[in-house]
Amino acid sequence: MNEHGVLAVISGFSGAGKGTLMKALLEKYDNYALSISATTRNPREGEVDGREYFFVTEDRFKEMMEQDALIEYAQYVNHYYGTPKEYVLSQMEQGKDVLLEIEIQGALKVKERFPEAILIFVMPPNAEELKRRLIGRGTESMDVINARLRRAVEEAEGMDSYDYILINDEISSCTEQLHKMIAVQHSRVSNNLAFLSQMREELKNI
Repeated sequence: MNEHGVLAVISGFSGAGKGTLMKALLEKYDNYALSISATTRNPREGEVDGREYFFVTEDRFKEMMEQDALIEYAQYVNHYYGTPKEYVLSQMEQGKDVLLEIEIQGALKVKERFPEAILIFVMPPNAEELKRRLIGRGTESMDVINARLRRAVEEAEGMDSYDYILINDEISSCTEQLHKMIAVQHSRVSNNLAFLSQMREELKNI
């Protein structure tokens, strides 16, 4: 059976450890691919086209919007960001499970277009731990940290729309849990319709 990959949409509060978790998953298993966004912003030092982002002109991005070539897109600080459909689908056709890190509104748009996608919300064990992690980064002022915490209050309202909640309290066990959540999707009937159809035909011809 030629197995099709799963689209796993990962969201979570800033400071929940989404990036660390996905990095650990990619390092431990070889069946995952990280979705790469297209953007109209200029590359930063050290960034490579096709690795961190697909860097495109604004005209090209608008073409992609018109051609329905993006799973979702949004505009931040005068630049467009979006998820190219072709890259995601090609990875899934090769049997790769694709990880897409995105905020809640984008995640719900993806679910509308790809009902078979799995939505996973990553969160810390408690609010105090979230604050501790944000402060522990040492990269932002308390004003920015407090703004992130206020944003988390808003984001918490959308958690009910997700398929799974993942408590990130210890990275290795959490990585395993995430892997199992995605792996089990391969057994869902909706992800195996072609195989079921083939089996029905084979049974008729026995």
